[in-house]
Amino acid sequence: MLVAVLAGFILAALVPRLSPLLGARIGWGLALLPASLFVYFLGFWPEVTGQGSVLVSHAWIPSLDISLNFLVDGLSLMFALLITGIGTFIFIYAGSYLEGHKDIHKLLMYLLAFMSAMLGLVLSNNLISLFVFWELTSITSYLLIGFNHEQEKARKAALQGLFITMGGGLALMTGLIMLGYMGGSFELTELLNRGDLLQAHPLFLGMMILILVGTFTKSAQTPFHFWLPNAMAAPTPVSAYLHSATMVKAGVYLMARLQPAMAGSEAWMLALSIFGAVTMTLGAAMAACSTDLKRILAFSTVMALGTLTMLIGIGTPYALKAAMVFLLAHALYKGALFMAAGTIDHETGTKDVRELGGLRRLMPYTAFFTWVAALALAGVPPLFGFIAKELMFESALGAGALSGLLLGLAVVTAVCIVAASGLVAIRPFFGALRPTPKAPHEAPLAMRLGFTVLAGLGLLLGLLPGLAEPLLQAAVTAVAGAPAAPLELALWHGVNLPLLLSTLALVAGGLLYRYWESVRPSMAGLLRPLAYGPEHGYERAMEGLVRLAKWQTRVLQNGYMTNYILTILVTTIGLLVYAFWAHDAFLYQLSFEGVRFYEVVISLLMLVAVVYASATHLRLGAVAAVGVLGFAMAMIYVFFSAPDLAITQVLIETLTVILLVLVLFRLPGFQDLSSPMVRWRDAVVAGTFGILVTMMVLTVNQSSLGEGITDYLVANSYAVAQGRNIVNVILVDYRALDTLGEIFVLALAAIGVNAMIRFRWEDYK
Repeated sequence: MLVAVLAGFILAALVPRLSPLLGARIGWGLALLPASLFVYFLGFWPEVTGQGSVLVSHAWIPSLDISLNFLVDGLSLMFALLITGIGTFIFIYAGSYLEGHKDIHKLLMYLLAFMSAMLGLVLSNNLISLFVFWELTSITSYLLIGFNHEQEKARKAALQGLFITMGGGLALMTGLIMLGYMGGSFELTELLNRGDLLQAHPLFLGMMILILVGTFTKSAQTPFHFWLPNAMAAPTPVSAYLHSATMVKAGVYLMARLQPAMAGSEAWMLALSIFGAVTMTLGAAMAACSTDLKRILAFSTVMALGTLTMLIGIGTPYALKAAMVFLLAHALYKGALFMAAGTIDHETGTKDVRELGGLRRLMPYTAFFTWVAALALAGVPPLFGFIAKELMFESALGAGALSGLLLGLAVVTAVCIVAASGLVAIRPFFGALRPTPKAPHEAPLAMRLGFTVLAGLGLLLGLLPGLAEPLLQAAVTAVAGAPAAPLELALWHGVNLPLLLSTLALVAGGLLYRYWESVRPSMAGLLRPLAYGPEHGYERAMEGLVRLAKWQTRVLQNGYMTNYILTILVTTIGLLVYAFWAHDAFLYQLSFEGVRFYEVVISLLMLVAVVYASATHLRLGAVAAVGVLGFAMAMIYVFFSAPDLAITQVLIETLTVILLVLVLFRLPGFQDLSSPMVRWRDAVVAGTFGILVTMMVLTVNQSSLGEGITDYLVANSYAVAQGRNIVNVILVDYRALDTLGEIFVLALAAIGVNAMIRFRWEDYK
């Protein structure tokens, strides 16, 4: 299991080496990994569909009780099969779509890393490891969205998606930590059985809000919906994989995963139901107003994510059943439609539906399977999407007090989506053949294979829904937290209200499509404030952040070392004054009893050196005074039995003095740039800082800080760490992570210096 989850990261590191060997077949070659993983996860089918689950544990950070525990149940298995199954076709499609591109290997590396991150997310049973994989999906999606980094649009969309999802990730991190402490465990299998304990906790509402902020940003719920359509700046294989079937459903996955613990909370139900319904309707309406094929599909994805959120919020057994069916149906038809849209764009040079027409004669294969997938999107029988839509209407009817509102929004959504489906399936292929930037023709097999299989599965499962029932049944059981009633999926349930509503939606959606040209401007104008208001707020916030950064750079980070030092000292003075004033903390009674003569001499020597270094206009004199100060400090170490520190101090001071002398000989003479007022200011700040730090040290020495650790270090330094020098043991053993950080910083600085030394501007002209 661990190899299966991490295999994508390992293979991603090998892609630069494999790319020259595989050449044009690299997509087919890399597709072997997700295909193999699909077969591996398919092996869990018998046990999981038998109402069981598999838990695989690996110790990761035992001291913090953090493990790489992977849970395979109905929900995680369905996601794992979608990630690897659709991923197989995405890699084949990407290899053909970007054939000849100079950076194709980078895109495939990012896709492999994303696939592994997504698998880790849906399979993690530990909240900490789940969050780590969650953030990895944000980072890899940032790289994928910004793949065409030469384009400003791609860079802007990548940053927008990163800021929003990572901002939500910070809220999620806090919420997950609170969830773990409130529930007494960081393991999902234990937390999901402690719903009553969690909901009775006084911090439940705050924890829930933080988690929902994280999931809403990831799954593009209103008001965070705008980043997902903008992410269509990514190449089509990225859109088909990240923003239709996997990454954007991460938030939905987490909401579904936590449903057993959150179910019964009115706040949870209302938040998910209302935000989901609004997102659903807004996404559908914007899809019907768009003209770009990928944006139409992106807004319809927003619709689907809102629908799934609403169904989880309704929370009835029927609604959870509808959510799992809708999730599977959407993954199949949306992956197919994105690949078909990319094929149209690749072969014609445009994806604007107003510039397309008559392609069915030149691209009949693509036209047929686009129609199949679009009919599933519209919810037309006998496609699997029709079954999902019927269940969605039935769930809205059973939503209790919210049923009227949710049902009305569901009908409006269905009408708009039918019109959007017509824009995808009818306008590009019917009517007169229109001139396009490229002469249209059928795409290679590698680009047609994915949408053929996915659209075909949508039709097959519509005709034979029983094929998917065992997995869907297990998924519903996992989300409900208890064995669910049999699904009994079927195309025909007799003449009932959901069927009548479906028929109404098809007729009204057909009329909306028929008069689309005349209705679209009015709809777009009506929706513009709702659609772009949050995005406008994001833009204003980013502009404010830039202005704040410019201000603090101008005031605080203006390039003058004296200004930096002054800012640090003044800030420290303020904190110390507040601490002494608020806590009445100064405890020391001044006493010079026991002070030795040589200590007074050394102190006076240090004072004279400091005053001379500050007042002299001689460069060498200032350097010599600073050296005297350092050597006097070394003498203090000697008298207080710290010879190793004294040796270190002497070596550093000697080296520093020599280097300063060598450098100063190359510099011009001192200049009087500061006024007397400035010098007096600096003297006051420096004196105040010194007095307050002295007071703090004296107070600490007189304060009771609890039991000391000296005895422990003396007893264990040699026995445990095999070192007799306690200071060295602390640095190397007990503070190993701190030392590792210092080593890393020095190594990074060395790499940077080496890069600058080797840099030649002529190579980049």
